[in-house]
Amino acid sequence: MADISRRQFLRGDFRGRLAAPLRPPWARAEPAFRAACTRCAECIGACPQHIIAADQERRPVVDFSRGECTFCGKCVEVCAPRALDQIGGEPPWRLKARIRNDCLARQNVVCRSCGDACPAQAIRFRPQPMAAALPEVDEAGCTGCGACSAPCPAKAISLA
Repeated sequence: MADISRRQFLRGDFRGRLAAPLRPPWARAEPAFRAACTRCAECIGACPQHIIAADQERRPVVDFSRGECTFCGKCVEVCAPRALDQIGGEPPWRLKARIRNDCLARQNVVCRSCGDACPAQAIRFRPQPMAAALPEVDEAGCTGCGACSAPCPAKAISLA
């Protein structure tokens, strides 16, 4: 049986299948993160991009509507209890951009805002005959930084 939080239990999620909150980069696995995080908010204040906010339990979460993560590591540097811990060469997270069907380009409206915003150039557009070019995410190139999320006028990009 998976370790679940009290909140998951009260919501009836007995197997821990509901999505865990999006924690800052280099966060430990959710049960270990929850055990280590003291809710001091040091990581929130240290983030130069101001994308880390507090959730309802006062634990840090990433909000890509505020901008992108530059993976500067300042949140990790100030995390005394090591809930965020950059361990030898580990990637910050395994997030990748996902473009949903409500994307404007998939509705035949020319839009390239996500591709223009992507610093890794991991979103490319495949030409379509007599239609708007369709966005495709190069998963190998996507860093999960979230730069593509906020500029999307349809809010059709999620990171998972």
